[in-house]
Amino acid sequence: MKHNNHSQAQSHQPAKAARPTSTAGLNSASFDFTPAPEEVARRAYFTYVNQGSPDGCDVQHWLQAEAELTAERKLTRTHGFQNRN
Repeated sequence: MKHNNHSQAQSHQPAKAARPTSTAGLNSASFDFTPAPEEVARRAYFTYVNQGSPDGCDVQHWLQAEAELTAERKLTRTHGFQNRN
């Protein structure tokens, strides 16, 4: 019978990927705060429904939704919450 030279503790531990512990060295301009069109459409639709489904306000709802999502992402990323799992 052959003996394995590796200890059992070594062979059963998952490999860990290196993660940055701080965003201090990153340029804040490198983050893309633009939400996906699907997210904006969903938020704009909910605003439309919550306001009683008024006609002719689709552009205003879209711009409001886009601004809200961008502000939420900027706030979250500014405080460093994007890397916490």
